[in-house]
Amino acid sequence: MARVALVTGASRGIGYAILKAFALDGMEVIGTATSEEGAESISNTLAGSGKGYVLKVEEKTSIERFFKEISESHESPLVLVNNAGIARDNIALRMKESDWQEVIQTNLSSVYRITKNCLRGMTKARWGRIINVSSVVSRMGNPGQSNYAASKAGMEGYSRSLAIELAARGITVNSVAPGFIQTDLTKDLIKGKSDILLSRVPLGRFGTSEEVAALVAFLASDNAGYITGETLHINGGMYMN
Repeated sequence: MARVALVTGASRGIGYAILKAFALDGMEVIGTATSEEGAESISNTLAGSGKGYVLKVEEKTSIERFFKEISESHESPLVLVNNAGIARDNIALRMKESDWQEVIQTNLSSVYRITKNCLRGMTKARWGRIINVSSVVSRMGNPGQSNYAASKAGMEGYSRSLAIELAARGITVNSVAPGFIQTDLTKDLIKGKSDILLSRVPLGRFGTSEEVAALVAFLASDNAGYITGETLHINGGMYMN
């Protein structure tokens, strides 16, 4: 029986590339989007290898409904990719309370809630892969993104602690921290600043969603069973740990 993988924020960008990579690896994939249109697009892409669902990751009640719904049609996910995320940029002096809270709820609190709902199935199977999509900003910082950087740094700390808790159950927990990747989320950041941004990247180009997906697919495989508690950076040399 094919393993079930859950990918949040899967209707475009990095999440969409991960969704396709998992399907090619023979997994049954559950992908989430924030709209019916996005969920339908996911279902069409998977074409029998899984299904798309609407999920508002920032809402506790939406998460509860989602897991109840998928339990009726799918086995428990043994691979989880927490990819859904947003940015609400502004310098700290001008940042609204709502912008701080929305980013923390979407990028960090959702990771706790969604992961918790997957742990029982993984623990029972004594096998699991949890991959959290972070950002190079968690280590480097970035002006105007204190909320975003805090949410991703918190995600990495959560991942390391969870890795220790779950290691004895055969469950690995890792983070992947992309740098400048060409996606919808980064297009406004990149627009008109390509030369300046690329000057910070030794490889001299932006990364692709497919490159990130390939790394995530490896971490989700049996071959990555001895890697846990790590943050793997994929940024063209922009940040070296």
